[in-house]
Amino acid sequence: MDFKNKTVLITGASSGIGKVTAIEFAKLGANIVLVARSKEKLEKVENELKKFNVKTLICICDVSNKENVIEMSKAVFEKFNSIDILVNNAGFAIYDSVKELSIEDIESQMKTNYFGMIYCVKTFLPIMLNRKSGHIVNVASLAASFGLPGIASYCASKFAMLGFSEGLKHELKDTGVGITVVSPIMVRTEFFDHPSFEKMPKYSPTSLDPKTVAKAILRASNSSRLEITVPSVSRIAVWLKHTFPFFINPIMGKSFKNQLDSSKK
Repeated sequence: MDFKNKTVLITGASSGIGKVTAIEFAKLGANIVLVARSKEKLEKVENELKKFNVKTLICICDVSNKENVIEMSKAVFEKFNSIDILVNNAGFAIYDSVKELSIEDIESQMKTNYFGMIYCVKTFLPIMLNRKSGHIVNVASLAASFGLPGIASYCASKFAMLGFSEGLKHELKDTGVGITVVSPIMVRTEFFDHPSFEKMPKYSPTSLDPKTVAKAILRASNSSRLEITVPSVSRIAVWLKHTFPFFINPIMGKSFKNQLDSSKK
């Protein structure tokens, strides 16, 4: 896809994957709608995009609040009339056992990671269908395929995102509108700045640069595939899990359970 003069809306655009994705799209001439909760951080990103001479719009929005999303969409349609690519990237995790997490902790992850995506899809999909063009990119995680100790509620939100995307993809057949999920392994971003991760090793040796994921999001914006894993070799792990669950699940479970137990010491 030629992204020049296309309008791309990115949630969670104030830092990490969202910020780098905005830069990569802007390099190719796309107009960018930056969506996040922090005005100050969004303004910094917007300033970085000025050198690319593209149109930008800042929208202060908590995607977990559907009224916020509706208000945000009004500002978007007022300036751009429509969007071509929706990148649902906003998300976070709270690291702890289900026993220790509060109901509110679990609900907050589902509201942002899953329902935030739902609210944006429901808001912007109708105009894509009317135009018979557009693409939705949902940023998930390999945690969409592996239920892991310590991040069970985060995994649930990403499982839900992947399942919803698969069902919607079937519904969108022959409409001109596409949907693709990008599922990376650990990425070196502010995601792990949440206090619940303070006793964990910051990043694994295999963790990704956010630019690697941003490049995958650009590919996904013009892809017919349901899911793109990053790196692509991680697809083997997903295949092994689904093919030999009785072998893989105990190994993964024990590894992550040991890490969770160590964080309690």
